Order: sequence, then C-alpha cells, then structure tokens
Amino acid sequence: MSKFKYLIEGIVKNNPTFVLVLGMCPTLATTTSAMNGMGMGAATMAVLICSNMVISLLAPIIPDKVRIPCYIVVIAAFVTVVQFVMQAFTPALYETLGIFIPLIVVNCIVLGRAEAFANKHSVLESALDGIGIGIGFTIALTCIGLVREVLGNLSVFDHKFASSDGMLVFVLAPGAFLVLGYLMVIFNKIKGKKNA
Repeated sequence: MSKFKYLIEGIVKNNPTFVLVLGMCPTLATTTSAMNGMGMGAATMAVLICSNMVISLLAPIIPDKVRIPCYIVVIAAFVTVVQFVMQAFTPALYETLGIFIPLIVVNCIVLGRAEAFANKHSVLESALDGIGIGIGFTIALTCIGLVREVLGNLSVFDHKFASSDGMLVFVLAPGAFLVLGYLMVIFNKIKGKKNA
C-alpha cells in the first residue's frame, strides 16, 4: 500500500467530521465563520501531526498501563505550543476560539488517532495520517463555517457582500446542526458515487 494512501484516507474515507463524526464540540461551536473554522482546523492539524509523530516514536517504550496518560501529556505539550503561537501571531483568532484551543487536548480525533494509528505505525505513516486527518478536519470546519457565515451574516471570510442581515438561525447552535447535517449528506452522497 502506498504511504500516501494514508493521506487521502484522512481527507475522504476517514474524514473525521463527515464520516467518523468525531470532534463535534469544536465543529459545532467554532464554525460561526469560515475563518474560525479554518483556524480551529489548522490548530488541530498542527497538534495532530506533531503528536502522531512523537507517539509513534515513543510507543514501543511506553508501558500499556500508562499509555493513555502518556499520550495526553504529549498532546497537551503540543497544544500549549500551538496556543502560544496563536496568541503571539493571530491574537484576534486566539481570542475568538477561546477555550476551544486548550480543549484540543481532549479532542477525540487527536487522542483517537494516537491510540488507533500512531502507536502501531512508523513516524512517516503517522505524519501522513495526521496531515490527512488534519486536512479533512480543516476542510470540513471551513465548509461548515463558510455556509453558516454566508447564510447567517451574508459575508465570506469576514467580508460583507450585502448590506442586510442574514438569517440569525445559522449563526446560532441550531444552524450549526442544520448545516452539519446537510453537508454530511452531500459529502457521503458524493463519496458513495465515487466508490460505486
């Protein structure tokens, strides 16, 4: 199997949002705009790639009894680095995403990939898996945020294209569920046609 298959699988076959339905808390809470979705996705992807690589290296020497706590410590270290980088270079996005950045530590996507993939595969395969899953997550969050922003605020990446207000429901939590549901249906329909 080509190592780049791991990359493609994370984007399409194992898309964390539209297929595996993981990480729903940040998906629904942070996607009020395309920029927020992209920022959250990129932050998660950075943590995912780095933690997958380190966990792949450390897996042979970590005892089974403390495996999960060790993974959480590794993930927390990278989340802290990402948090400081965002605070220094993108303070507005850092403020907008708020508590959801530190919560990447317990995001089931990151911990799940560490347990299900990184501890059983090589560093390169784990890095490719992290990139693929991270890109898939970022694309999903950006798409959800873009639809919500267009319908809710009549803007694209924070640039208004109409003077009136959009439909408030899409900025609120019910809109997040509606958009997520419809995008999941569309994604899986397209994916199903390609597999047929």
